[in-house]
This record gives sequence, structure tokens and C-alpha cells, in this order.
Amino acid sequence: MRRRHRRLTALADLDITAFLNLMIVLVPVLLLGMVFSQIRMIELNFPGMEAGQAPDAESFRLVVTVLPEGIEVADSDRGLIDVLPVTGQGQAYSRLSELLQQIKSRMPDKTDVILEVGPDVDYQTLVSVMDTVRSYQAVVAASVVEAELFPDVSLMDAGEDRNLAARPMEGKGEGA
Repeated sequence: MRRRHRRLTALADLDITAFLNLMIVLVPVLLLGMVFSQIRMIELNFPGMEAGQAPDAESFRLVVTVLPEGIEVADSDRGLIDVLPVTGQGQAYSRLSELLQQIKSRMPDKTDVILEVGPDVDYQTLVSVMDTVRSYQAVVAASVVEAELFPDVSLMDAGEDRNLAARPMEGKGEGA
């Protein structure tokens, strides 16, 4: 017995309606999602002078040193202002913010700070200190706003053998 094979003469239509419906919904959703994902960038100023430029000896140079053992706040004229050792909760960010607010109240025009970073300081600590020195939360007209402290941050290496200094004498170090 012989089998008869019929040849298909009609071609089947390709149904892409479901795929087009998916693309019509998916493309706008993906385009809208791109607007909400933004990369934040912090502009940094690296220490150093232009060629031929001499630093002013009278200028106040605020230096915040971040070490694994704690944070030091100093200035170029008077030296060490305060030492904030690490507590059981970690670095003393709130105390640093209070101290910088006191300095800012005495020098409202100052906007720059040098941030010295020790070799064993982790990235999250560095970012948290940078956020702390740049601004603080203040209440203005029953609203919480970000008030400016020292937004111009310069980074510097604290050195391999740098250790946390002893606490300054009471009464001497608080007056910035």
C-alpha cells in the first residue's frame, strides 16, 4: 500500500499580535523607568595650588581627618579643635555635625573643607562623613530642609602611620 502525501499549498500566517501588544506596553514603561534612575555625583576639589600661587597665611583652613579610630577636626591657625573617637554605635557623625555647625556660625562665608582619609577607612564611612560636612538637617518654617555647611570638599590622604590624637584641652579647642 502506498501512502499519499499531500503537499500543503497554503502558508500559515504569522500572528505577531501578542508580541506587538507586549512591545506597546513594555517600551513606554521602560522609557518612564529611565527618568527615575539617576546617578548622583559629588563634585570634588583636590588639594593643590595653581603654578605660582602662594597660600594665604591668614586664611582659616578647616581639616577633618577620618581614621578608623575616630574623627579629628583641626584648623591651620590653632591646630586641633576636637577629637571624636569611635563609640559603640560607630563614628560620631552627630557630634561632628554639631561641631561644624558651631564653626559655620562663626564663619558663615567659609565653604571649603579638606577631608583627610586614613588608609583603612571604608567607603561607606567616607561617604557618610562627606555628607555630614556638606550639610545638615534644619527646621525652617515647620519644614525640614538641608542647610549648607561646607559643600566644597577636597580629599587628601592622611598617611599610613597617622593615629588619632589626644583630646584637646577643655575651653581651648572649642573656639573655632
